[in-house]
Amino acid sequence: MKYALGLIVVFNENLFTIVNMTRVVWDGMAKPLEPSLYGLNKNNSNKDFSKPEAWGKNQFNNAFPVALSCYAYVKHIEPVYLTLDNEMKVTKSKISVDGLFGLEPLSENLFFAFESDFTPCRTMAINRLERIDLVTMNTQNMQNTCLRPIEIKLTALPDNATATLSENQYGSEIVVRSPSIIYLALSIARTYEKERSRLRDELGKVYNKSGIDWTEFNEARPFIKELVDAIDAILESKIEGQTPFMLQPIWKTEGKTLHLNDNCFDIFVWSDFAFTRLFIDNISADHEKISRYMRTVVWLSKMLYDYAANGKINFKQIIDTYTYGTKNDKAFATNGNVTNPYMACDELTTPRIGKFELKNIILGGGEKFLSPERRLDAAILASPELFE
Repeated sequence: MKYALGLIVVFNENLFTIVNMTRVVWDGMAKPLEPSLYGLNKNNSNKDFSKPEAWGKNQFNNAFPVALSCYAYVKHIEPVYLTLDNEMKVTKSKISVDGLFGLEPLSENLFFAFESDFTPCRTMAINRLERIDLVTMNTQNMQNTCLRPIEIKLTALPDNATATLSENQYGSEIVVRSPSIIYLALSIARTYEKERSRLRDELGKVYNKSGIDWTEFNEARPFIKELVDAIDAILESKIEGQTPFMLQPIWKTEGKTLHLNDNCFDIFVWSDFAFTRLFIDNISADHEKISRYMRTVVWLSKMLYDYAANGKINFKQIIDTYTYGTKNDKAFATNGNVTNPYMACDELTTPRIGKFELKNIILGGGEKFLSPERRLDAAILASPELFE
């Protein structure tokens, strides 16, 4: 019996693939690998992908994008990076996977903590800090230093709103939950950690006005534009301080079917500042009541003003108080018609990682552990042979 460490070559049906495993055992020939995802194992994450329970819907949707990013790294593919410029416009560039995670993705010192809270921000929260999809950590010298808090959105391309359009107009739906706005506020607040007075001065121009009941949408609505201007001023002043915030891989299908496109996967990363455009740019002045986009502006500005005034944020109170008659579990959602203008590029039209490379990312039969929602429409669409 022999042991191999690190990168090995696995032969399978006359093809070979380089995969990253911590340990593989064989007797003269390759043995089947245990289920895993590329770049992830029970030593460098808080998930054990050799177990079926690590492949549930919500868990796989967070873990697969990380494995895809690790795979993109060894393929020398850099994610598309969406950032904000001084004109408050979203621009596209590239970011290294190292820059995304804060450390070389296959480093023995990098740890992936899924569904964890970002401990450096605990002192900024009055309530128990919500968990975020991923926290990357540097375990060198047993310090377990937190590197990045990362939101993850694994999105289908196209969505229902753009499926009938030409491929260069395809877009993905993004659904944003309230904890995402909490971490957005924390990320922006951290850039003003030593300049809280500047936050207080900018937002105070609106919140220091007397006689406004901010819980009533008829009273709050006329001041949304002023809050947007204050947020933009806050971002513009620290434009060089924006950091990776949301990891958004896309998986492309043939129209509305479940058949994967040959050019299937790519990776987009939103900075914290660019992420604000998803709700700020989509505020409509003719809304008769406060929309979810407007409410998100109130949430974010209130959180930042809370931090400026007190050094801590009462997230729960803000989200529960400023509801404006709408459920607060979801902050907002944007469809593909909204996201396409921000993301449109060659990588969106022709993703750089093909569907047949899935076998290099999902390893050891891990796909057999997948258990998607049992939807009849999905099953029918995936079985066209039944109608031949």
